[in-house]
Amino acid sequence: MASARRVDPRTDPQWAALARSVGGSLFTSPPWISAVSDAYGLAPTARIAVDPAGRPMGGLAWTDVRDLRGERRLGLPFCDRADPILLESSAWPAVSSDAFAGDLPFTLRCLDTSLVVQDPRFDHVGEATWHLTPLDRSLDDLHRAFRPQTRRNIATAERSRVEVVLTPDREAVAEYHRLHVGLRKRKYRLLAQPLDFFERVWKAFAPSDGIRTALALVGGRPVAGAVYLVWQDTVYYKFGASVPETLPLRPNDAIHWQLIRWAHGRGLRALDWGLSDLDQPGLAAYKRKWASIERRIRTLNAGGPPIGQSADVEQTLRVVTDLLTEPSVPDHVTAQAGASLYRFFC
Repeated sequence: MASARRVDPRTDPQWAALARSVGGSLFTSPPWISAVSDAYGLAPTARIAVDPAGRPMGGLAWTDVRDLRGERRLGLPFCDRADPILLESSAWPAVSSDAFAGDLPFTLRCLDTSLVVQDPRFDHVGEATWHLTPLDRSLDDLHRAFRPQTRRNIATAERSRVEVVLTPDREAVAEYHRLHVGLRKRKYRLLAQPLDFFERVWKAFAPSDGIRTALALVGGRPVAGAVYLVWQDTVYYKFGASVPETLPLRPNDAIHWQLIRWAHGRGLRALDWGLSDLDQPGLAAYKRKWASIERRIRTLNAGGPPIGQSADVEQTLRVVTDLLTEPSVPDHVTAQAGASLYRFFC
């Protein structure tokens, strides 16, 4: 018989042990949960099931959110996915009972291989693609396994003398954020995560040497960037941005190839490319050129939309976002808007 208890996933040692197990991921790791929660003023919780000897059998983390967009339970906010960690399938009833209790609608995202996608309490309300590149072969074999277009793009970047700087330094995160704000504004008409969030991520992962920021330089000017995070034996591609007019030089391909060589040298097992929405087929196709494993991330919901959700509020946020991402708006103003408003987009 499993017994269960509530814990804080940011500080509980048993949750940390679960997060380091085979079922854990970056998004259920204590440093990631801490960075997100501290940046946006959230209070996460988790439920852990243990066997009679006190060994953890599984866990589930979530955050209750109450703001102008309504009341909801998310497992977890601002994550590609946050799969329940189940070392034994019998732990699921014990760790999920609290999350389904009460009136709050509960939403989580997990890989389609998770047993929880079969739970009849959930409705399937969304789907995205997910890609992974195993790194357990030689660099030459990895290079040969890429799609021909990817190999050509790497060669183009080399001929164009694209220089890649891969660094653990905090200053590079701020430089990347400038590119990030510009890309989200001009390409997607969206606000960007605040710089404070990126700095908290750096602070959370830097002590374990778990963050790398890549900047692609052309003539000494940063034209593309990416932020990668390491958890256990996997490196995660979490953020990427580039200057559109420099894309023919293939700076993003130069960045990813440099990162793969670094990760391979460090002995990491895999590169996780993260989530790609189905309405972004170009992004999924790009990742597919590098990755040999593709699966689906399922969005599951129990209880429907947020309590108190207002169509007027949703429309107002859309209008305000459109106004603040107009080309005529200075980037520093758009960045300040993201710092104030991004926390509502979870």
